[in-house]
Amino acid sequence: MTDSTTLETDIPARLDRLPWSAFHWLLVVALGVTWVLDGLEVTVVSAVGNALLKSTTLALTAAQVGTAQTGYLFGAIGGALFFGHLTDRLGRKKLFTVTLLIYLAGAMLTAFSWNFYSFALFRLITGMAIGGEYAAINSAIDELIPARLRGRVDLAINGTFWLGAMAGAAVSVPLLDAQLFPEWLGWRLAFGLGALVGLAMIVARRFVPESPRWLMTHGRLDEAEKIMASIEERTAGHALPPGKERAGTQGGDIQRVRIRTGTHVGFGTIAHTMLVRYRTRALLGLVLIASQAFFYNGISFSFPLVLGQFYGVPNDRIGLYVFAMAAANFLGPLLLGPLFDTVGRRRMIGGTYALSGVLIIATLPLFLHHGLTAQSQTLVWAATFFFASAAASAGYLTVSEVFPLEMRALAIALFYAMGTAIGGLGAPALFGKLLESGTRSLGYGYLFGAALMLLAAGIEWTLGIDAEKKSLEDITPPLSSESRAQPASQPVSEPAAR
Repeated sequence: MTDSTTLETDIPARLDRLPWSAFHWLLVVALGVTWVLDGLEVTVVSAVGNALLKSTTLALTAAQVGTAQTGYLFGAIGGALFFGHLTDRLGRKKLFTVTLLIYLAGAMLTAFSWNFYSFALFRLITGMAIGGEYAAINSAIDELIPARLRGRVDLAINGTFWLGAMAGAAVSVPLLDAQLFPEWLGWRLAFGLGALVGLAMIVARRFVPESPRWLMTHGRLDEAEKIMASIEERTAGHALPPGKERAGTQGGDIQRVRIRTGTHVGFGTIAHTMLVRYRTRALLGLVLIASQAFFYNGISFSFPLVLGQFYGVPNDRIGLYVFAMAAANFLGPLLLGPLFDTVGRRRMIGGTYALSGVLIIATLPLFLHHGLTAQSQTLVWAATFFFASAAASAGYLTVSEVFPLEMRALAIALFYAMGTAIGGLGAPALFGKLLESGTRSLGYGYLFGAALMLLAAGIEWTLGIDAEKKSLEDITPPLSSESRAQPASQPVSEPAAR
């Protein structure tokens, strides 16, 4: 766009005032499947980890299983950065099918791995797709969900990672049962299941529109208005939020935003926005993502191996314990999510991060001194991860809310990449090495993870943004915005950069 034109629109306010409807359920199902697939992939690798050590399968070592998972994370980092940039340039919707197709290829190829190197390569490809999905879909969800519900919906959708984990744990039980499937086949079928789920979601995503917010900042206001009118038509007949009138009706009192088309958002602008204008927000996002990345990538990877090595749980029963853990992780964001919109972001994010760290520290002596069984170990960690899962989901909620619309997908990608690289990339390999020692020194890895979660809690309480129930444009004005009007064209002050 070379011509500079000012456009005025009420689309953001109309999106935020929509009643909850079947359209929003479509978004949750069609876009939320990304986290289901990620959870399925990570859990399947963990559940079949012990099986992959056998000579009848790939004959890997524990360190190689951890290294392959690191490759998956490395691919996710690269995919997030590459596809995140394209998402901001080309649109949210265009990237949906591309990243999902890449995932289908990676998942299916993994099922046909023949040695460590092929397994690691195909895991990397699968990770690239999942990383790209994170950036495109987190930005789309935030831009389409009403402000008053954004916190609970974001947390619930991110929490569906654990629905995938539950599915992975459940299917691993029969698939790893040597009486039902031969050892060389069961683990391959487990990886193939993800491809089947992804295939079904390609059809569902055809009905998800482009983000009207993205269209308006790219000068395509007529197209944005058509999509907005279609969305409002699909919500007709549903109950409106208390005290609200349908956008566009008389007496609506709708806030408007003015956008300058032709605004160039290059890497220099992005760097200045991140490192100067919103530098404390950048620090906050990095700490939140990095701490939970180490915590989850280390503990989630090692938990099934701990059950096998320290508690003697058979391979075909490990999935049952992983299923219980996944259920606790899913229920945390689902049940605590509404509080992030009522009690508030800062209190709930800081509180869940802090509780996760405190619970780990409090129960660590039991692990180190052999005071737990497989069942009690699972119950202890399930209680901890009820809060930790909500905390981790809230980390992604934070970075998707607090940066300008024109760079939202790339911001999500950058913080996912940096946080994962700093906090999560080496965690599986590190925990794998600690496991190979055959001692309880793994507990000190847990302790380090707890310390990171407590640090993140302190940073959140200090620098957190009170974003609950606020429009995205009120939290952070678009880079191309001239001023805001309420309801006409009277400018109001922008929030202070933090």
